[in-house]
Amino acid sequence: MNLVIIKYNAGNIQSVLYALVRIGKEATVTDNHEQIRAADKVIFPGVGEASSAMRYLKERQLDTVIKDLKQPVLGICLGMQLMCDYTEENNTPCLGIFEEKVKFFQPTGEKLKVPQIGWNNIYNLQSKLFSNIPDNTYCYFVHGYYASLGSHTIATADYVQPYSAGLHRDNFYGVQFHPEKSAQAGEKIIKNFLDL
Repeated sequence: MNLVIIKYNAGNIQSVLYALVRIGKEATVTDNHEQIRAADKVIFPGVGEASSAMRYLKERQLDTVIKDLKQPVLGICLGMQLMCDYTEENNTPCLGIFEEKVKFFQPTGEKLKVPQIGWNNIYNLQSKLFSNIPDNTYCYFVHGYYASLGSHTIATADYVQPYSAGLHRDNFYGVQFHPEKSAQAGEKIIKNFLDL
């Protein structure tokens, strides 16, 4: 399988590569348009700040390349948020693959810290991406912004309020949590993506 991880300035690329090695897979890390288009599957990871990440993607025309892909694409954390319509993080228009908006967590008198860092359960799982993953499985999250619930939501988590832990539209999938850091459940989700 020809597997590509998109290289840009906000990738948690090393941990994704290690997760793939653990399940016996190798990936090419590249920002080359032709290599990305030729891949069987594409992973779009992300850790960092949205506006600088979008600027980097646009400067290299990677925004257009990603939107035009026809093979399965998996966005992780910031990667998923950048696939949404817009994020409140520095008022940034994003790729617009998912119609959901990304907002900042606003804890209201609760003793919840932002960003959310740690294990949280996901539920209302509605996609082959979550085959054999039971409702309320725990996954690992690190984020201060969240995608609202909407027509593309395929998994829900609660922190301050319910939000999209997973999104799906056509060949595009996104997860807010880090499957590469989510132990056996995360490993299974990565395998499910590779089996799509």
